[in-house]
Amino acid sequence: MTHKILMLPGDGIGPEIMAAATAVLEALKSDFGLQVEWEEAPIGGAGYDASGEPLPQATLDLARAADAVMLGAVGGPQYDTLPWEKRPERGLLAIRSELSLFANLRPAILYPQLASASALKPEIVGGLDIMILRELTGGAYFGQPRGIDTRADGVRQGYNTIIYSEPEIERIARSGFEIAMKRDRRLCSVDKANVLEVSQLWRDVVIEVAKEFPQVSLSHMYVDNAAMQLVRQPKQFDVIVTENMFGDILSDAAAMLTGSIGMLPSASMDASGKGLYEPIHGSAPDIAGKNIANPLATILSVAMMLRYSLNEAAQADRIEAAVGRVLDQGLRTADIWTAGCDKVSTSGMGEAVVAALAD
Repeated sequence: MTHKILMLPGDGIGPEIMAAATAVLEALKSDFGLQVEWEEAPIGGAGYDASGEPLPQATLDLARAADAVMLGAVGGPQYDTLPWEKRPERGLLAIRSELSLFANLRPAILYPQLASASALKPEIVGGLDIMILRELTGGAYFGQPRGIDTRADGVRQGYNTIIYSEPEIERIARSGFEIAMKRDRRLCSVDKANVLEVSQLWRDVVIEVAKEFPQVSLSHMYVDNAAMQLVRQPKQFDVIVTENMFGDILSDAAAMLTGSIGMLPSASMDASGKGLYEPIHGSAPDIAGKNIANPLATILSVAMMLRYSLNEAAQADRIEAAVGRVLDQGLRTADIWTAGCDKVSTSGMGEAVVAALAD
């Protein structure tokens, strides 16, 4: 069976890092028998430039027909003055919603070759391997009502609604327990149940779902304490499951434990295992077009796609091993460079990974 992939380069450094990822797919197809085909479409600012919408209907149709979707990045300062509904980020939120991608997998893994790049001491982060599971389609980012209005006294006020239903919490909790079963069988549910009613419901539902997974050790932690513990003792965590906004914040904090957000992939999954895969670092418009961005997070996102959506675990292993070999060779992009290593470009790093696939 030939897997169908939709490639969405997007904005900023998106096209550059996606080119490196595409080169890896081309090598797997030509040299290692991966049955795959792909096509490109615009999204984000590129979507707006092409059609006046951050998620063109044609792009959404292709995404629905694909087995998996690869995304580069969206956003850029040239779009900041657009109406809210036309901004690039709305395209990303829309495709997540339209494809029912409710589970965001954000691994935080420290490669031993990059231990010195972390802001924390090696004894604190050495061997770090955390999976943060963020609920992606609910909470404050999607809740209604929302807006900015003016009170009777003339003072403007903004408001958002944090809302979760029991089924929404059940499905993300169940996904978290299923992931924990494949790892160290420890799950920490992060909430703010001491002050938020929605978090109290979250905790109650997670406790109920936990009864289906007696092999998994369940703990609970308030989000403020979780942020502190990620810096204090990050290796205490195995799987963290949490709501949308908390997960957005904690996963970025965990990313920096690894030394660079340029190293970290992510996956956003639906109930059947179809996913959208993207690096977590964003569009980085300040370095766009300079051929210096780190493509490894995007390449590792390809590995996640092969593993989680396309059932090509051996090909995923091949990519991850190749990335490790390239790091062993001392090759580094600017964001992870240290003295004694060889600095390479975006395209150069991609070429090195392709070469290492055969080793």
